[in-house]
Amino acid sequence: MTRKIVALLVGLMVATVSQALAADPIKIGAFFSLSGPAAAIGTPTKLVTMMAVEKINKEGGINGRPIELIQGDAESEPTKAVMVAKKFINVDKVAAIIGPDLTDLGMAVKKMVEDAHIPTVMTVGGDPVIMSGGPLGTCRWVFKSPQRSSTAVEKLYQYLQKNNLKKVALIISSTTFGKDGKSWLEKLAPKYGITITADESFGPKDLDMTAQLSKIAAGKPDAIVCWTTGPAGAIVSRNTKQLNIKIPLFQCHGLPDPKYIELAGPASEGNMMPATKLMAWDQLVDTDPQKKVIQEFVHLYNDVYHYNKQFPINTHSGYAWDAIHIVADAIKKAGTDPAKLRDAIEQTKGYVGVSGIYSITPEDHNGLGTDSMIMVRIEQGKWKLVP
Repeated sequence: MTRKIVALLVGLMVATVSQALAADPIKIGAFFSLSGPAAAIGTPTKLVTMMAVEKINKEGGINGRPIELIQGDAESEPTKAVMVAKKFINVDKVAAIIGPDLTDLGMAVKKMVEDAHIPTVMTVGGDPVIMSGGPLGTCRWVFKSPQRSSTAVEKLYQYLQKNNLKKVALIISSTTFGKDGKSWLEKLAPKYGITITADESFGPKDLDMTAQLSKIAAGKPDAIVCWTTGPAGAIVSRNTKQLNIKIPLFQCHGLPDPKYIELAGPASEGNMMPATKLMAWDQLVDTDPQKKVIQEFVHLYNDVYHYNKQFPINTHSGYAWDAIHIVADAIKKAGTDPAKLRDAIEQTKGYVGVSGIYSITPEDHNGLGTDSMIMVRIEQGKWKLVP
């Protein structure tokens, strides 16, 4: 009897220890620009990350283990982003990292996460973080959830080609994101029969672009393409209106945001840009596989968490949601061993997210095509899906 009791107690102890181990949290680092110029993007991105983690944990976590979200503020600064990433890696010992949210910040931490072999899914717009060779380094451990700049350029150029807008003038931010967009706008132009008639630039803190726009208008292009994020895009729109320029203005995929309409005011009327389907999800056909996913996301964001009261949904809103779920799905399959987790992320196929249907490959650490995007036009202060 004593032996049976001892065996039973040992069995209970083993079971208890096993359950405790199984319930150990999985640490995931998440850092965005919660202060500084990009806080309007970073803060709601953080809230979406928390919303996604809470949903996953309520549904049982990852194979019975909850996610422990360890957060940091990149402060919109590359040096601060490096410090936060270093803490995630050396102190917190995270299994994966989500973020940062700006291309400059992503490039600042890229080598560090590559050297540390930490699977990282960034929410940046620019392509360099998932490109390799020369000064770009390697990108074996880095992925990103927003569409590539090249994908957004192709979506835009498809529209211009379809509407016979062949002569295009560029006005581009001097940031890393802007330069990345410019490189793809130039590289892909011949493929779509487009000629670039002007190439003007501006600094991210510039407050007036009328000189550049006056030069552009003199060349009489068929369209003006602006590539920037933040308030600068609205300044370009207002300056275009002030100069009474009637040439259609196209913005990039980083600007579909109610804030853009607020800042540009009446000048935004008629502006067009590529965007995620989130911006006009209720105008999608019911057979679109993303529609139900986006509908659930919007319900949680607006009706359950009420984030929309401070941060209305914009094209960036789903990026962190998709990043977290891609990582969580990969951990379910492969666990937290860094190499196995990295491989599992790279094998993501057919994940239906808010921002698109992802099929990641060794050659493409984003996994989204032009079919993940729509063209939108601003009509009476609303986002209108353009066929």
